[in-house]
Amino acid sequence: MGIIVDSRTRVLVQGITGREGGFHTKLMLEYGTKIVAGTSPGKGGTYVHGVPVYNSINEAIREQGTIDASIIFVPARFASDAVYEAVDNGVKTIVVITEGISLHDELRFVNYARSHSVTLIGPNTPGIMTVGEAKLGIMPSHVFKPGRIGIVSRSGTLTYEVARELVKHGYGVSTVLGLGGDPVTGLDFIDVFKMFSRDDSTDAIVLIGEIGGDAEERFARFYSQYDGRKPVVAYIAGRTAPPGKRMGHAGAIISMGIGDYASKRSSLEEAGIPVADTPSQIHQLLSKILV
Repeated sequence: MGIIVDSRTRVLVQGITGREGGFHTKLMLEYGTKIVAGTSPGKGGTYVHGVPVYNSINEAIREQGTIDASIIFVPARFASDAVYEAVDNGVKTIVVITEGISLHDELRFVNYARSHSVTLIGPNTPGIMTVGEAKLGIMPSHVFKPGRIGIVSRSGTLTYEVARELVKHGYGVSTVLGLGGDPVTGLDFIDVFKMFSRDDSTDAIVLIGEIGGDAEERFARFYSQYDGRKPVVAYIAGRTAPPGKRMGHAGAIISMGIGDYASKRSSLEEAGIPVADTPSQIHQLLSKILV
């Protein structure tokens, strides 16, 4: 089954008529995702890859019924409005693909979603995929094979590399979830680990972190005190990054001695989580804990 989404999840695409929205709608449909509607103001009454387009989510719900999840492809300056619209119309899972949203806007809509008990993934995320069932995102589905390893990651590209290595060595993936590369995200490692802990189709979790912030350190403190925990293997990107240098993601910056590779690795290892030196080593660590 995986976490958050499955083959029954009824999905709406916000920004479906845009270049990115249209392109990825086609790929998500081909994967089996149940996309029942899209929205694009002023484009109501049209179709994208057979999906009916509406001017608003309210209009889509009146015509199509319940919407379980939305995925947002709208430009950064309109992304906040898209989140608020989804929350206000009762959508309980929102995936924000958009990058380049201002930190102030992110703080406001992340808190708004939480206050309404909405699961918000992102922003600046590759999305979520329950492998073999549904994809809400931009992940290249061909590198993932069904299995019993959950993946939660701060890095999109590394996620695909890790998945390829797992498949090469006989491991498949239950659900893969990208937290997002910005300093503020709707979910963190702790949130997703709790979901995987309750998921009968997941036996172990691969955590892909990166330098910057303290998300990995906070997870390590939580994990060290958590009862009945499932095994976790980690990989941290940015081992050779110079201090003060931003590396790709807005969230991947070391400042004032916080968030460097050494502190993350030591925190995880002290909590009993083995840390791989390279993505190709992850399967070896998994084989030791899944005996």
